[in-house]
Amino acid sequence: MIIKGGIKIGNKNYEAGDNVPWHSIYPFFLFHMFMFGGSGFLMAYFSKDVPVLFLFLHGGFAIFVYTIFYLAIFGLDEVKWMFINAGLSILAIYSQVGWLLSFFGRDIKNYPLHMHIIPFLYYTLYTFLLRQAFLDILKAREDENRRSMADKIYVSFSIGLSIIAVIYN
Repeated sequence: MIIKGGIKIGNKNYEAGDNVPWHSIYPFFLFHMFMFGGSGFLMAYFSKDVPVLFLFLHGGFAIFVYTIFYLAIFGLDEVKWMFINAGLSILAIYSQVGWLLSFFGRDIKNYPLHMHIIPFLYYTLYTFLLRQAFLDILKAREDENRRSMADKIYVSFSIGLSIIAVIYN
């Protein structure tokens, strides 16, 4: 994958325009975000003792740092569209997070709006990263035909997941 800004991985510095193997980026970020996003999810929805300010500071700082990395790796245009699509997809995110909570006997409607901000932002960042990994694993980033196919598969899967979430929520 061609990165849009400078980044250091291990002892090696990469500059904007350098080709970085996808396996140097995605496993680390997918695992790291799963752990931080999971902790934000657990604090927001399963702990009554976590102060909202701590949730916002903990999650907000991590989301800020991830966004900076995303800008360096994927570029401003991709990150801009991540937030635009998240704004357009808020109902889908709400239904899917509600569906996830239902597995734990929780109802999303029982939480105030501000408790959803951090988990929703993590969800947005995580699904963005999954799409980017999907494009690179399929070598579809620079190939328009593959990208079109990959986008159709990703969108179809996302819509299917949203439909399942709405049906079972």
